[in-house]
Amino acid sequence: MTNNPIAKYIVLGLSIIITAFVLGKGLKNRNAAEDSIAVVGLGTKDFTSDEITWSGTYSAKAADAKEAYTIINADREKVKAFFISKGFVASEFVFGGVDFSKAYRKIEVSREDNVVKTEDIQDGYVATQSITFTSKKNPALMQKIEMVMNQTAELVNSGIEFNAAGAQYTYSDLPSLKHNLIEKATQDARERAEKIVKTAHGDLSKLKEASMGVFQITGKNSVEEDSYGGNNDTYNKEKTARITVRLTYELD
Repeated sequence: MTNNPIAKYIVLGLSIIITAFVLGKGLKNRNAAEDSIAVVGLGTKDFTSDEITWSGTYSAKAADAKEAYTIINADREKVKAFFISKGFVASEFVFGGVDFSKAYRKIEVSREDNVVKTEDIQDGYVATQSITFTSKKNPALMQKIEMVMNQTAELVNSGIEFNAAGAQYTYSDLPSLKHNLIEKATQDARERAEKIVKTAHGDLSKLKEASMGVFQITGKNSVEEDSYGGNNDTYNKEKTARITVRLTYELD
């Protein structure tokens, strides 16, 4: 059959048709990829935290663990009385368990050619206890906690050195906040694409692709840069949340 001239022409013709189809398909796909526009939209929102967690610790040192425990129990009653005097009720704070650690001090064991050798020896026990305050969607309690945070130095008058930690501020409804920002960012991206295409006298077609950036929460007016894995600020009461959405549209 290969010696038949007509068959050769038929095979050649089919090869040309198939090649043209493949090249045309590739050119169409390339043009489709080129005839598109990608835009990034931003959604932001300032908000106020409605949850707070704050804690502090105090310690007692004694020659033996039993004595340290007796002292820390007495100190606990003083700490409790202090916060109740500031308007709290017992159900609004929680004491942690008592932790014990050995205390050490250095002693000089030798001195030779201006080289001093020291050794750590045990010097009693230290008992430590924490107290924690938490407010969730309770503005009045949050305000009380914020007010007392700067008043704990008064405990020194009772012989207690109170070490306060920084307050941790969070928000109770992050899912709704995130959904709202996605909607804003998507609308922003759509409007950006429409303005660009309108200025260029073109028309948007169907949406080809959509992707979402990382959810970021920073302190309000913060200059902190976005993190690849996302920020979640807990140190500021006033915060800003933001998210980006990338949309790719085909063009008519």
